[in-house]
Amino acid sequence: MRIALGLHDLKLEKLLAEYFTESGEQVKTYGRLRRPWQKLVHDCGDIIVISESYIPQPVESGLSQLNNLPEKPISVVLCEEDAPEENIRLIAAGADLVFYSGIPARSMVEALESVIESRQQFNVAERYDTFGRIKPNINDFFSRNQAMKFFMEEVKQVVSTDSALLILGETGVGKEHLAKVIHAESHRSGGPFIAVNTAAIPEQLLESELFGHERGAFTGAIRARRGVFELAHQGTIFLDEIGDMPLHMQAKLLRVLQEHEVTPVGAEKPIWVDTRIIAATNKDLEKEIALGSFRQDLFYRLNVITLLIPPLRNRKEDIPALAEMFVTSLRLKIGRGPNRLSQEVITALCRYDWPGNIRELMNVLERAVLLCKGEKIMPCDLPIIFREKSDRVQALMSPLSDNQADWEKMTLPEVLQRMERQVERIYLEMVLRKTKGRVAEAARLSGIHPRSLYNKMQSYGLRKETFKFQR
Repeated sequence: MRIALGLHDLKLEKLLAEYFTESGEQVKTYGRLRRPWQKLVHDCGDIIVISESYIPQPVESGLSQLNNLPEKPISVVLCEEDAPEENIRLIAAGADLVFYSGIPARSMVEALESVIESRQQFNVAERYDTFGRIKPNINDFFSRNQAMKFFMEEVKQVVSTDSALLILGETGVGKEHLAKVIHAESHRSGGPFIAVNTAAIPEQLLESELFGHERGAFTGAIRARRGVFELAHQGTIFLDEIGDMPLHMQAKLLRVLQEHEVTPVGAEKPIWVDTRIIAATNKDLEKEIALGSFRQDLFYRLNVITLLIPPLRNRKEDIPALAEMFVTSLRLKIGRGPNRLSQEVITALCRYDWPGNIRELMNVLERAVLLCKGEKIMPCDLPIIFREKSDRVQALMSPLSDNQADWEKMTLPEVLQRMERQVERIYLEMVLRKTKGRVAEAARLSGIHPRSLYNKMQSYGLRKETFKFQR
């Protein structure tokens, strides 16, 4: 939540800024600046708290400027007079709320806390359509990470085009959501958005699903059916897991890209379709081409514009804001739950590597919201892997369970050898847990031979079955 404070009373401004910053909000102050109004309206605050004296005259025009900002902020005006007629005048001029600046600071804080809660509900409600689904928005990919900022600038440049897009990235980074955002921000937003997971449809049904079929085209085709390309006419079609598409279907998809025509199964004439194609995969298509499982000519047609979404582990500075957003969203969806996350939880989330990316983060937080019994999500509400990892790090930073008094009886090589074995065991447990006990994969990640890893496991009494179902 972004709060912009432009107050004539600098002491009150400082108090509010300190309080809400400690509460986890993003606060900017403008009261000390020479021209607070001009700078404040060019920011993107969710809540704008401003002294009446800073609003340019006529006040109706100034408040109208606030109300027309794209963020649709809640405007809170502090007036110098405690008079009902003054409050009515400012409300009529366009202010959302009017407070007397002379009320006790505690009352001011409580009033603004209620405003923040209302704004959070508004923000979440704005994210859902009439069917309860999250509406895509380009701000969903807001980031503090420099690489992600460059990535989103690239996305904004290609939104308005009709060129085919290839979205690459690991599982769970949000490839489909990015495709929805691009569609929603494009001139095709009034048309349909249709997503197809090409890996989830049986090969014998994929052609009919994509291109449709005529009545009697095959056994069981008792009526004609339109394919998703025809259904996505004047809109966008999203082909997920394109790297798993069979070769013969890749040839037919290439023709659609070249001719903008589809031929339903059993039909004699092609149908012209006007649709933008966005494809996605988590595979290395150049490697798939070398293996002969992906067509090079199709790759070149799809690779006009390639967008590679950075994994979550490379932009951990975004995790606190993402986590707070998901918790607020889940709280509205479930109808109950905690208000925020504890600092210990945020630290644990930022320490984790997130192999499942955004999807895994959402699943972990949904579990935490359901299990949490208090006002804050605490470490005990997280899966055990987060607590174990914290314990392992703490153990590593400590004398590794050795008493320093024992060290006095040992030589330096003996101390180092004992510490090395304990570090080695902690590392092997971590890798085996990550690979769920698969020795060959754990050896590859560790950079050692599987036989060597197996011998180390025996020396430490580690059994692969122990890690098979751990999270």
